[in-house]
Amino acid sequence: MNQWQSTDSYFLLENLEATISLGKALHDLAPNLRLLLLEGPLGAGKTSLVKGIALSLGIKEPITSPTFPLAQHYSSGDKSLFHLDLYRLEDHQAADDLFLQEEEEALSLGALIVVEWPERLTIAIPDAWKINLGYKNDDKRIAQLIPPLAA
Repeated sequence: MNQWQSTDSYFLLENLEATISLGKALHDLAPNLRLLLLEGPLGAGKTSLVKGIALSLGIKEPITSPTFPLAQHYSSGDKSLFHLDLYRLEDHQAADDLFLQEEEEALSLGALIVVEWPERLTIAIPDAWKINLGYKNDDKRIAQLIPPLAA
């Protein structure tokens, strides 16, 4: 049973479990998901959402925020997951370069790539799904799922 409430592309996330549950359901909600951009303030649930995505892919490794290493690769599941966090990259060219390098490798492996803080990028990515996460109030979050522009 889903722990989140949905109205079209908006989801009310009552708690941490609901955020993880939404991540688990993304493959059903977003057909042909290959690239996902996660936007939202610190603490909005981006990494928790990635934990749910990893579970849906059969990845059993602990999922941690790649803020300091910038990228984490998880290949133990049915499909590989590349998790990028561009928060520390204030230089847009460095963010673009890292993304393009990781995207090329992810494409060659058929991996799903998830990018936190994509607003650091200056390149257009019309084939990406996007989720905007935000605060509804102190204990609830809201997520909006946006399909690719190229869909």
